[in-house]
Amino acid sequence: MIIVSYDFEDDKRRGRFSKFLKKFGRRIQYSVFELKNSQRVLNNVLAEIKSKYEPIFTKADSIVIINICEACRAKIKRFGYAANEEQEVVFFN
Repeated sequence: MIIVSYDFEDDKRRGRFSKFLKKFGRRIQYSVFELKNSQRVLNNVLAEIKSKYEPIFTKADSIVIINICEACRAKIKRFGYAANEEQEVVFFN
């Protein structure tokens, strides 16, 4: 699991980055995404950040990427709506 947290001063830039991250995972909080855990995904995200966003960072912009191993993932506690996100749902007709 890869967690990406970000904050951009510019609304347009923040929106573009959010749309970009949606290609690789799901939003878990307003400016926090959970991405698929693969080296390819991580490489794509890092390349995009370095080429498009890092050159135009202001002192108010930030991105934090946390790569969580499988052993640590088992230790994550989820409450409320988040607790149901990991559950398998089966519908019968």
